[in-house]
Amino acid sequence: MSRKYSLAHLTVLECTPPEMTYLAARAGYDYVSFRLIQMGLPGENKDNLIENKQMLRETKRALKETGLELLDIELARIDDQRDPKSYEPALEVAAELGGRHVLSSIWTSDRDLYLERFAELCDIAGKYGLTVDLEYVPIASVTNLAGVLDVLNTVKKENAGVMIDIHHFHRAGDKPEDLDKVPIEWFHFLHLCDAPGEIPSSPEEMTRILREERLYVGEGGIDVAGIVNRLPEIPCSIELPHVKRVKEYGYEEHARRCLQSAKEYFAKYVTEGRQVSF
Repeated sequence: MSRKYSLAHLTVLECTPPEMTYLAARAGYDYVSFRLIQMGLPGENKDNLIENKQMLRETKRALKETGLELLDIELARIDDQRDPKSYEPALEVAAELGGRHVLSSIWTSDRDLYLERFAELCDIAGKYGLTVDLEYVPIASVTNLAGVLDVLNTVKKENAGVMIDIHHFHRAGDKPEDLDKVPIEWFHFLHLCDAPGEIPSSPEEMTRILREERLYVGEGGIDVAGIVNRLPEIPCSIELPHVKRVKEYGYEEHARRCLQSAKEYFAKYVTEGRQVSF
């Protein structure tokens, strides 16, 4: 099968879902990945599809007119404050739009709590036919592949998966061969970008790069192919925020360059990867 690509909302953060959908179609993407559950970051669009029914109708129209599909939504954070039940309206909208996956990450060090709440999130998402894909983040509480596998092996939910973000994988110090021990059916999609090979020593600089200055694929120092070639041929959601380039090129041209660089790199360096039947 041919590789498919999604445009992640962080790449074009200020766009509304309908704007983002039309933009992604013009730039050549196959899917969109919406941030329906906001994180309160600067630049986040304050309108959301859960409360704004007009925008929901416009988003449905945009998906229908472009032929793009919704790959996933984010971000169902597991932390000390949020009850997983509070995410259900977003999951319902995701299913209504034809979405497949929900991205989650863990932001509390209380293992018993996060295991309980992640398992509950999986049960809620299961009612809507959605998988819950757990991402580890270097500035969060579960920060590496081993931590994610501990969660998945403990909760044992059929609709749980692992989502590899290329930036986070490198920053965690994980190795491509570590992916060989992960059940292939746990991989549903990945986050694609590049970044400098040198890992920042301060959390502040780490955060700045991951939110404001990721690089086009092949431009940085991460062994992207070494990671991707250990994964099945799953969709790539390009999460590549770069504030300066957006100011220079605009969102649409930046999104187009994200996709073009990824396709050129994959054509040179990426194989079919591990085999899985969809």
